[in-house]
Amino acid sequence: MKKLYIILLTGSLIGFTGCKKYVDVNQDPNNPTNVQESLILAPIELQLSSNVFGGSGAACIAQEYLQVMALNQVAPNSGTYLMYNSDMDGDWTSIYVKCLNSLVNLNKMATADGKTNYAGIAKILTAYSLGTATDLWGDIPYSQAFNGVANLTPKYDSQQSIYTQMQSLLDAGIADIKKNSTVTPGGDDYLYNGDMSKWLKLAYTLKARYYMHLSKAPGTSAAAQAQLALTALQSGMASNDDDMKMPYTGAAGGENPWQQNFLSTSTYVLGDTFVNALIARNDPRLTKMVAPATQTGLYTGRQNGLTNIGSLAAYSIPADFYAGAGAYDYMVNYSEALFIKAEATLVTSGYTAAAPFYIAGVQSHMTKLGVSSADAATYLASRTLTSANATQLIMEEKQLADFLSLENFNDWRRTGYPVLKTVINPSVASIPRRILYPQVEITSNVQPQQTAKLTDRVWWDVK
Repeated sequence: MKKLYIILLTGSLIGFTGCKKYVDVNQDPNNPTNVQESLILAPIELQLSSNVFGGSGAACIAQEYLQVMALNQVAPNSGTYLMYNSDMDGDWTSIYVKCLNSLVNLNKMATADGKTNYAGIAKILTAYSLGTATDLWGDIPYSQAFNGVANLTPKYDSQQSIYTQMQSLLDAGIADIKKNSTVTPGGDDYLYNGDMSKWLKLAYTLKARYYMHLSKAPGTSAAAQAQLALTALQSGMASNDDDMKMPYTGAAGGENPWQQNFLSTSTYVLGDTFVNALIARNDPRLTKMVAPATQTGLYTGRQNGLTNIGSLAAYSIPADFYAGAGAYDYMVNYSEALFIKAEATLVTSGYTAAAPFYIAGVQSHMTKLGVSSADAATYLASRTLTSANATQLIMEEKQLADFLSLENFNDWRRTGYPVLKTVINPSVASIPRRILYPQVEITSNVQPQQTAKLTDRVWWDVK
């Protein structure tokens, strides 16, 4: 950890070296105090999309645990729950050095300069980054993590306290934006192009997301968390136009990260559990979300845990909507907001009251994919909510709307849906419920939490 926090002292631009092919900051690295907010925001957003949400580390491993993705490799591998602490070094560095450290600096600078819109965005993205980190690792450093040489070995804050801080950051970010500063981002804001009304909707939607994460957490009640989520969603995303999505040019060096993950030079393909579920339900999104195998023309996933290597051409990968070179990276979307509302309403008022939001969630996702209203209606007629299946269907449909999102791993841990079986030839006895702490931390900032195993549960993940 000492090594990591020395790195943090060097300033925001150090974390952006991996983004040179996207952003030319034209800034003297020996004079970082002259860097403007507009030159810091874009690289942070790109890091969050390309190296955290859509990177090749934890982002892919979570999809393997959910059997959405599979490695065309001989077991054991990450898809059969084989993990070393050093495997997580890159994710930790991306979140802490390249994102959180830069966001802390952006917030300080923007606050000092009176640029409250930039400060609000920094706080919202800090909450998003902390949410990603704590849901993967549990207890993490924050309160002592950015104090420079004053503390090179920061203690880990409890996940409960991190969640409290996340909500406070979102509230503060909302308050900053509501100050209506005349200084707004423009092209340096890849996500919303400076539309502060959309940043507000994102903040309220994230509040609802994080409230629902705690529906089973110690000391909370599902009904109270659901009501908090519903209240937040009154100001949340209102259409597909509000999606938090990163655009990519598709040109060399500007490709969508999921396109890179599924390149022919990679060994990632789609898992058979995911593909077969779409086929079994006659889901009209199959052809929109999944590309047929080039060798057979069939929609074919690979079983996780096989001890043989097949031809990559025999398996499906995501279609261009999600994994084309120029596809958007959907980090938070309106359909998710509707499914949060459906789940929360189910808790507070029952499945009949939840049904309209569930239907709207499916329809909004299908509309985005270009599915006809007639096909959507036929599909929904076969997926009607009842008291017995409501939670399962809401979560299964939410998984599709949140395709390739880490949020699906959180939902599976919270609800048990989609129903999954342990893969064949597993390295541990059951599906992991977390990832390991990185070796860089274990080496330089010893903390008791670092002994956690893959099958241990984070604080909010209650049986």
